[in-house]
Amino acid sequence: MKLTISQKPHLVERKWFVVDATDLPLGRVSSEIAKVLRGKTKAEFTPHVDCGDNVIVINADKVRLTGRNKADQLVHHWHTGHPGGLKSISAAKELDGRFPERVVERAVKRMMPKTPLGRAMFKKLHVYASAEHPHQGQKPEALDLGATIAKKNHK
Repeated sequence: MKLTISQKPHLVERKWFVVDATDLPLGRVSSEIAKVLRGKTKAEFTPHVDCGDNVIVINADKVRLTGRNKADQLVHHWHTGHPGGLKSISAAKELDGRFPERVVERAVKRMMPKTPLGRAMFKKLHVYASAEHPHQGQKPEALDLGATIAKKNHK
């Protein structure tokens, strides 16, 4: 008889992966990162346990937005809480601005579960605009999403 094994939180082994987002489409790279953060790439995936890995994204400012006007059409809105405080910024302005990593963070966050468990999983994402990151001590493995994305395009 086959049994489904449920992963226990204290037995989860976490790895560190580094992803170079240079010239990768934003949506495709974000969905692959969300899968790794959730742990869906592991054989012992359990939906109610945080069994995902840590992901470091470098060169987030060089991510590609496909489509004719997507950089201008993709607009993030927020409200300051004060009267007349509706603010907005386009993806093109944000990628050229002070915090270009927020575009990738927002795309991945919106693909995660909207629960306390999803917020805990999202904390394992580390996004940097340049190629430098302070996580060399964790010995991250390279996660080649470029090959995965290219393979999906040719199916």
